[in-house]
Amino acid sequence: MKILFVEVVWVPGRKRLPFFQSLLLSAMSIYPTLQTRTYASATPEEHEVYLVNERFDRIDFDGDYDVVHINFVTPVAPRAYEIADIFREKRNRVVMSGLHPSALPDEAIRHADSVLVGRDELMWVKLLDDLEKGKMKKFYHGRRKVNPEDIPRIRVKSKQPLTLVDAVEATRGCTYRCAFCQDSYVCGDFVKRNVDDVIEEMRNSPRKALIFYDLSLTIDVNYTKELFARMKELNKRFACCGNIEVLYRDDELLRLASEAGCVSWLVGFESFNQKNLISVGKGSNRVEMYRDAVKKIHDYGMSVIGSFIFGFDEDDKNVFKESLDKIVSLDIDGADFSILTPLPGTPLFRKLDEEGRIITKDWSLYDKKHVVFKPKKMKENELVEGVRWLAEEFYSPLESMKRAIRCLKIGLYPSLLTLVRAPIGRRTAPRGEMV
Repeated sequence: MKILFVEVVWVPGRKRLPFFQSLLLSAMSIYPTLQTRTYASATPEEHEVYLVNERFDRIDFDGDYDVVHINFVTPVAPRAYEIADIFREKRNRVVMSGLHPSALPDEAIRHADSVLVGRDELMWVKLLDDLEKGKMKKFYHGRRKVNPEDIPRIRVKSKQPLTLVDAVEATRGCTYRCAFCQDSYVCGDFVKRNVDDVIEEMRNSPRKALIFYDLSLTIDVNYTKELFARMKELNKRFACCGNIEVLYRDDELLRLASEAGCVSWLVGFESFNQKNLISVGKGSNRVEMYRDAVKKIHDYGMSVIGSFIFGFDEDDKNVFKESLDKIVSLDIDGADFSILTPLPGTPLFRKLDEEGRIITKDWSLYDKKHVVFKPKKMKENELVEGVRWLAEEFYSPLESMKRAIRCLKIGLYPSLLTLVRAPIGRRTAPRGEMV
């Protein structure tokens, strides 16, 4: 069979960049694709596999495909459904997978012939077998705990025209289960791939720079230490995610990460208010350990990119200035600022929906840059404008250059990463949009 994988769905209403700007952004992007390529890599070799990335390519709706597989997240659901409807009108079979279809399979099936619920590549293989026998079902529910041996090595190249970074996944799932995290609730339990498989996959990557798509590499520290010890021989550079309380206390992990080539840790600080953290199930974050943890990571020659979320019930309009002062005092090297977003399938969505605080279910607005619920202690416009102001202040050209220069003390790679993230941080900040 001929199978088309839609690797990236373009965000509705977003203007396409000129070709050379797209090429540069692709080259410098720290977000290469992964999930679609795991399905493509799991596809039996007797089938013909094609990938399309709508960010750079036009989708050929007149192509002769037996199956069109669309993997997508919530903010692009309207466009994904539009693509699916066009293909189905032309009598192509459409399969959907990803976080959004897994959270709302009954919605997704209205635009598809079958939906893969959860994340289990064996269910995709089963679907193809059923399809060849004329017995394809509407829903294929993945196992909560996938056998790590069934997670395929990536063998299909991305359609991004140029990228300096490749993606890898050593573990899948998370044990923390933060109330706002869609991944934790729709994609199954925590599992660890065989270290040999992960090492071999990284060895075969032609790129020197990698990013781990694991939700956290500090869940099973013994596993991660073994992985990092083995990575020394690869001479790669990489970034990964970790939880602050583990990084705060485990010097051996930090040493091994540095020796393995870690350039940066992406850390979900989320808030400086302990009540906020407890309310969303992230009470393991202790605000008082933030500063010492950042210093320790720096001491081992790695940078820190922090994630911060605004719109929690304890946040009022003063939180932005207060947070900026505290973020600056931490000496972190980069930051992601987002608006709290109750994604479908999460406890946060259920809670706010039951309280009557969800103000729209236009999924295209669920991109963490729009306000889609009623905040408790500020107005919607105050939340949007506050996050926008914070991002612009933090990523001003002067402050960004100061951080990049300061980061040279840590190393060249962390400094370059800090410099590259500045325009991305400004570009992804809210632009004053509300519902």
